[in-house]
Amino acid sequence: MKKTILYFLTLLAAGMLAGCLDNFDEYNRNPNETTDDQLNNDNYLVGSKITGMQNNVVPTEEHLYQFSEILVGDAHAHYDGSTPEWTNRFETGNPPTNWVKAVFVDPITNLYTYYRGIVSRSDNEVILALADVLRVASMHRLTDQFGPIPYTKIAENGGEELTTAYDDQQTVYTAMFGELDAALAVFEANTGLSSEALADYDMVYYGDISKWMKFTNSLKLRMAMRLSYIAPDVARSKAAEAIAAGVITANADNAEFHPVLNRLAMIWNEWQDHVIGADILCYMNGYEDPRREKMFTTVDVTETIPDPDTGQPVEITRQVYQGIRIGVMPASAQAAKTQCSFPLITEQSPVKWMNAAEVAFLMSEYQLRWGTMSEAGALYKKGVALSFEEWGAGKADAYLADATLKPAAYVDPLNGGHGFAAQSTITPVWNDEDTQETALERIITQKYIALFPLGNEAWAEYRRTSYPRLMPIPDDCDKSGGTITPKYGARRVPYPAEEYAENRANVEAAVQMLGGADNAGTRLWWDCKPLN
Repeated sequence: MKKTILYFLTLLAAGMLAGCLDNFDEYNRNPNETTDDQLNNDNYLVGSKITGMQNNVVPTEEHLYQFSEILVGDAHAHYDGSTPEWTNRFETGNPPTNWVKAVFVDPITNLYTYYRGIVSRSDNEVILALADVLRVASMHRLTDQFGPIPYTKIAENGGEELTTAYDDQQTVYTAMFGELDAALAVFEANTGLSSEALADYDMVYYGDISKWMKFTNSLKLRMAMRLSYIAPDVARSKAAEAIAAGVITANADNAEFHPVLNRLAMIWNEWQDHVIGADILCYMNGYEDPRREKMFTTVDVTETIPDPDTGQPVEITRQVYQGIRIGVMPASAQAAKTQCSFPLITEQSPVKWMNAAEVAFLMSEYQLRWGTMSEAGALYKKGVALSFEEWGAGKADAYLADATLKPAAYVDPLNGGHGFAAQSTITPVWNDEDTQETALERIITQKYIALFPLGNEAWAEYRRTSYPRLMPIPDDCDKSGGTITPKYGARRVPYPAEEYAENRANVEAAVQMLGGADNAGTRLWWDCKPLN
C-alpha cells in the first residue's frame, strides 16, 4: 500500500512540474484575466451561492418579497394597497415590529450568508466581481429604505450582522461606487470569457460578461442620479462615466431574474392581499395608456345610460381599471378584490431588476441638468417607446403626440368617500420650451409608469424629486402619531427593535448619522430637495 501511494504521489508531482513548465507563458498574461477552466472549477464550489445572491437582489421568496417590495416599496410608491383588515401597516405609519425586522434583518442575513461563502471559497476575480455587483445591487436598496446601514464593516471583518457598526449613507454610496468601478475593471479584462462557465448559475444574463458590464454601468448611473441634489458634482461625473462606458439601451439587455417558478405570482393571484393603487391608474387612465391591458386585470362595471335611438335607459357593462387609495382600509376585503385591478403575473414571469426604459429616463434627466433640452427630449421619448415595447403595447408615437390627455381624478370604487382630484396636469407630450422643473416632472411621471412594479425604486425617485404628484394619505388613515406628513408620505423605514436589543450602541450611532429621529418622517441624506 505504501509503495502504491508513493507511486501516485510521484506521478502527481511530475504532473505538477510539467504543468508549471508547459504554462510558463501564463505568467505574462493579464493578472485580472480568468481562464474558462478556473471559472468552471470555482463554479462547482460557489455557483449556487451566486444564484442565492441573485435571489436576494429583488427577493424571490414570497414572504420576503411581500414585506420588502409590496408592503414597503409598492405601498410607499402608491403602486398598491392592502385588502385585509390589518390595523398596523407601513402605508399607515404603524407597521408591526416583526414586519420591520423582515425588511432589515432578513435581507442582510440572507445576502451575507451567500456573499461570505463566495469570498471565503474563491479567489476568482470574475466571480468575486460579480458577487460585489450583486451586493451593491441588493444593499443600495436597503440603504435607500433605511439610511445608514452596516456595510463596510461587514465586508471588512465578516462580523455578525446584528453587532456590526453602521456607515452613514454618504460612506455607503462612496464604497459602492468604488466596488462597481473595480468590478467593471475585472469585467473589462474578461470580456472574451465563455458564457458557458457561469450559464448554469447565472439566472439573469447566463454568464454574458458584456451584459453584466451594461447592468453595472446602469446601476452606477441610477445611484449617481440619486445624488443630483445632495452632491450634484459627484452625480454628474459618475453618471457621465457610466454613460460613456456603456449602459442598457435595449430591452434585450434588461436585467431580469428568471426563476424556474415565479412564486411571487402566488401573492397576487392566490393570496390577493393587495390590489393596484389608485395613483398609477389615475395617470394611466387619464392618458388612455395602452400598456394597461398588458399590466393589469380589468373590472366589470355596469352603468345605466340612455339608448341613443329610443332614449330609454339601458344597462351596459364596461371593462375598466380601478385601484385603491393608499392608506385606506376597505370596509370589505372581498369588495376590494372584486372592484380593484391586480397585476398580470404568472409563474413564468421574470423578476424585474432594471429595464432599458429606466436607463433612458436617467440619461434624459442627465441631459436636462447638464446637457441640452432637445437631447433630454429625445431620450425621454426613447424611454416611453422602450416601455411600450417591453410591455408589447405597440408604438408610442400617438401617445407622445396627444397634448389633450391628462391624469384623471380618482373615483373611489368602494364608495368609501376617498375620491380625490387629479394631482397633476402634466401630459406625455415633450416641449423643448418647458421649464426645467416641468420637464423633470414629465420625465419622472413616465419613469414612474415604466418602473412598475419596482416600488422601492419609484419610492426613492418620488422622495428625491417630489414626482410624480401623488394623493396624500387620508387624514383619518394616518396612524403615524404625527411622524409622517400625509401630504409627503413616509421618507424612510425605522430600524427594527432587534437592533436596539442586540446592537444598541451602533444603531444609536446610526440615528445620530441620520440627523433626525428614528421614525418614518426623517429624510435621508440624498432626500434634500425643498418640499412645497
